[in-house]
Amino acid sequence: MNELQVRHYGAGPDIVLLHGWGMHGGVWEGTVEALAGDWRVTVIDLPGHGANRPLPLGRDLRALAAGVAAVAPERAAWLGWSLGGLVATRLALDAPGRVVRLLLVGANACFAQRPDWPHAMAAATLAAFATSLARDWRATLKRFLALEVLDSDRAAEQLREFRRIVFDGGAEPDPAALVDGLALLETEDLRAELPRLACPVRLLLGRRDNLVPVDAGPALLPRLADGKLHVFERSAHAPFLSHPEAFAAQLKVFLHD
Repeated sequence: MNELQVRHYGAGPDIVLLHGWGMHGGVWEGTVEALAGDWRVTVIDLPGHGANRPLPLGRDLRALAAGVAAVAPERAAWLGWSLGGLVATRLALDAPGRVVRLLLVGANACFAQRPDWPHAMAAATLAAFATSLARDWRATLKRFLALEVLDSDRAAEQLREFRRIVFDGGAEPDPAALVDGLALLETEDLRAELPRLACPVRLLLGRRDNLVPVDAGPALLPRLADGKLHVFERSAHAPFLSHPEAFAAQLKVFLHD
């Protein structure tokens, strides 16, 4: 993988922010403002997204995590949302010395339901998104964004903001990266490896999340040596956007607990 472009803000201990499927690092604008006074914040667009749109995402999660780590600080806290959380978890497993603390927002160790894992999206739902991507990727991405904010406070406002971030200013993702990213969400399952995580892991979930059911949190905690969970009661998949003040406050608690 060619070297990714990164953005740095503030000064202090290092924290890296990774966005979710179809988005880019611009979703973290409010979070960066909340952290940059005390932290050196590194925002990385995943390959095929944002500033790194020309680069292929691929379907090798280990290679993806290694490529992201190559442009990140040597040791840092990592904050990953959704697909970004999957990437950050893979990195923490493969290079434990690089990850001081893992903060996972709207993330799951296994995003697709399995016979022994009901705490995820229905496999048929993910498969339907994959099929529709081939027909009209823009319409499919818009439906996915709507699902991310469904049932949350300020859902209509959040959806407008998501669409602005993705579709204004030439920031659309590479359609091939959408296909690869969805394949990762469909196939990756890190549950069996979670007990190997050496760092503190903090889960931040929305009670109204339609992509990562809130009961995934209690189901994941027993697999973590040092895990804690916080639930945003009126949020869906993106609490940093729907409830930015509460999210920033809880993030700071989890960064210092």
